[in-house]
Amino acid sequence: MNTRFSRRHCLQSSSAIVALPVLESLGFRRFASASTAEAAPKRLIFLGFGWGVTESTWFPNIDTPGADYELPKGLGPLARHKADFSIVQGLAHKYSNEGHWGSTMWLTGANRYAQPGQSFTNSISADQVAAQKFGLHTRFSSLHFNGTEGEMGQSGHGPGLSLAWDVSGRPVAGLNGPLAAYHRLFAADNTPIEQQRALLAEKRSVLDAVLENARSVQRGLSSADSAKVDEYFQSVRDIETRLSKDEQWIGVPQPAAPFAEPKPGLAGRDEIAVLYDIMIAAMQTDSSRVFTYRQPIMSLLTSLAINVFPHDMSHYHTTLGEKLDASERRDIGQSELLAGFLDKLKATKEADGTRLFDHVTLAYGSNIRTGHTLQNCPTLLAGGGAGLKLGHNIVAAKNTPLCNAWLTILKGSGVEVEKHGDSTGILEELVA
Repeated sequence: MNTRFSRRHCLQSSSAIVALPVLESLGFRRFASASTAEAAPKRLIFLGFGWGVTESTWFPNIDTPGADYELPKGLGPLARHKADFSIVQGLAHKYSNEGHWGSTMWLTGANRYAQPGQSFTNSISADQVAAQKFGLHTRFSSLHFNGTEGEMGQSGHGPGLSLAWDVSGRPVAGLNGPLAAYHRLFAADNTPIEQQRALLAEKRSVLDAVLENARSVQRGLSSADSAKVDEYFQSVRDIETRLSKDEQWIGVPQPAAPFAEPKPGLAGRDEIAVLYDIMIAAMQTDSSRVFTYRQPIMSLLTSLAINVFPHDMSHYHTTLGEKLDASERRDIGQSELLAGFLDKLKATKEADGTRLFDHVTLAYGSNIRTGHTLQNCPTLLAGGGAGLKLGHNIVAAKNTPLCNAWLTILKGSGVEVEKHGDSTGILEELVA
């Protein structure tokens, strides 16, 4: 047995142990005894959807704030979890001005016109702020899931491939559907380790050459061109970070898949339910601690036998009838799926015997209320990870920055940040 252990070998060994599912039958509980087990890690989940909600049947009455509010019809399937989530009303993004972008600025709060002469600008999303800290310990700094690739035009989400935006305000690519997500997490890489190292070395060599060429033209540029080059260098730094992450995990096997590979072509309700299961599995194996899911809408409606296009549904105010019915049924369908996800978060145990739910903070919502209305963004927050006040109908002052909620979640989860987006401070009403 080789007894020469470097610090890196120890880290890899620890990572390999963390990467295994928490299965008592494999002796995990005996290894991670109460005296030696570390505290379960914090985790963040952001579930975003397009086209808003049915405002008359999704939001609780603002005249009954606190814990004694009546749960509205649109949230009815969540009744068994009422004590474990809060609805926060009155939140909005100061700079929101696009009624079809339900997700683009949801986690950033950016001003799309922040840079003169450009019609679109974004900034870093809350999940990526957390990933800079939480991602140091996991195979994937963060994981991002999208709805079925073919329905992007009817998603109501707006520009961007996922909910996540990097430090330069560029969209972070996501995984399209359950099959891609499953393969990313659990498909074994059978490439020999030395070949993996050689491929990474080749990528670093190319990156070094690109950097050298870029630096050679950096002097003497205009301020506008210098800004573009700075963005370019940030992109290179992002690539370097990913390469370093890949190097760290060379030789550490993918965790065993906890269930069979999903069937191809899942859509709507089935797709969402399976992706929720995949997120649970990713947390059990500690593959990542930060997640976003840009949820499908068109395929969800189809799976609910609703024959109304999402955009038309979101404008139910004009005709009511089947559009209003579609909107209400969509809300209930989404709430049923979310209730099932919360069931599993509560049923899944950590190594120390606590519930996964107790260490997760889950945000569910959109930066569109309905139609083209951008105030009072639907916001549901659950989980014990960030020390939030749960079980309440929280009514904040009108147009309180939604980013105040994100800042509260980040700080409550141990992320040292003083401001996010257009935040003006933490949301005191949300702190337990």
